[in-house]
Amino acid sequence: MKIKLLLISAFAVAMSACASNNTTNQKSVGESVKPKVYFVKDITPASLQKIYEALGREAKGENVAVKLSTGEPGGHNFLDTALIRSFVQGIGATIVECNTAYGGGRSNTADHLKAAADHGFTAIAKVDIMDAEGEVEIPVEGGKHLKSFLAGKSIENYDFLVILSHFKGHAMGGFGGAIKNMSIGCASSNGKARVHSAGKYDNAEKMWADLPKQDIWLESLAEGAKAIVDRWGDKILYINIANKLSEDCDCDNNPADPKMADLGIFASLDPVAVDKACTDAVRNSPDEGKKYLIERIDSRHGMHTLEYAEQLGMGSQQYELIEIK
Repeated sequence: MKIKLLLISAFAVAMSACASNNTTNQKSVGESVKPKVYFVKDITPASLQKIYEALGREAKGENVAVKLSTGEPGGHNFLDTALIRSFVQGIGATIVECNTAYGGGRSNTADHLKAAADHGFTAIAKVDIMDAEGEVEIPVEGGKHLKSFLAGKSIENYDFLVILSHFKGHAMGGFGGAIKNMSIGCASSNGKARVHSAGKYDNAEKMWADLPKQDIWLESLAEGAKAIVDRWGDKILYINIANKLSEDCDCDNNPADPKMADLGIFASLDPVAVDKACTDAVRNSPDEGKKYLIERIDSRHGMHTLEYAEQLGMGSQQYELIEIK
C-alpha cells in the first residue's frame, strides 16, 4: 500500500489540503498532538478494507458491532451493501441499529428489521435492533445537558464498535457523520427523545412539542456521543463514507438527490477529526453543487457540534490528512 502524507490546515483551499488539528492519538507537533485522518478517493470494497487496515486498530473481540444507518423506507442514499459486505463479513461483525423516535418505517423492531431486509443488510450480516428489548443508561461525564445517555440495551453485548457512517446533510443537525451516528444512532427510541430535548424528556411526543434552542440540541448531540466514546475507549474506530452527498439524511423517506460528486472514504481514531475532515472536503471541493450541502450545514449551525465536542475532550478539529493511493 502506497501512502502519501499530507500535513495541512483546515484553511487550505484544495481538497488535498483540507485538514484541521487534533489532540488524540498520533504525531506530536510542538506541544500538541494531531490525529491522523486517512483518506482514499476511490469508493470501493478494496478501498474500504485498505483504509481500515491503515488505522492500525483491529476490530476484534467476541462480539463486534458495525453501527450504520439502515435507511428509512423510501430513501435511496444509504450505504450500498455491495460496498460494505466484504468488510463487515471479514471482521465477523453484527450490524446494529436502534428504533427511531418518529413515525415511519423504522419506529418499531418488526418494521425496522423489514426495512433492513428490504435494503439488503440482513443478507450480508446479522442485524440487531439494539433497543428491541429495552435500554441501558451510560453516564455522560462533563456534560451541561445530559447526565446519562439511553442506549439500546444490547449495545452492552459488544466488545468493539465500528462507527461506519454515511456522511451527508441532516435537517436538524446540519450534517450527519460519526458523532451523530454514535449519539442519535446508538440511542434507544426514548434515548433519542432525551438527546433531542437536551435531557428534558424521554418521550418522543413531548420532545417534538418542546425542542430546545439549536445550539443546546447540538451540544446534547455531542454529549450523547461522548458517552459512547468514554465507554468503549480504544475499542472503537470511525469510518465516514462521503458519497451520495444529499443535503438530507438517510432518515428522510424522500431525500433530495445529491447535487455534488462523491468525495471518498475518511477514517480515524478520532470522531471529531474525521467529521471535520469531511466538512472541510465539502467546502474545499471545486464542485459547484457543494453549495446545497454547505447551506444545510451552516443554516443549522452544524459546526457547533464539533466545536463543543472538542471542548468536551472528544477530539480535535486539527488533524493530519493521509491519502492512501
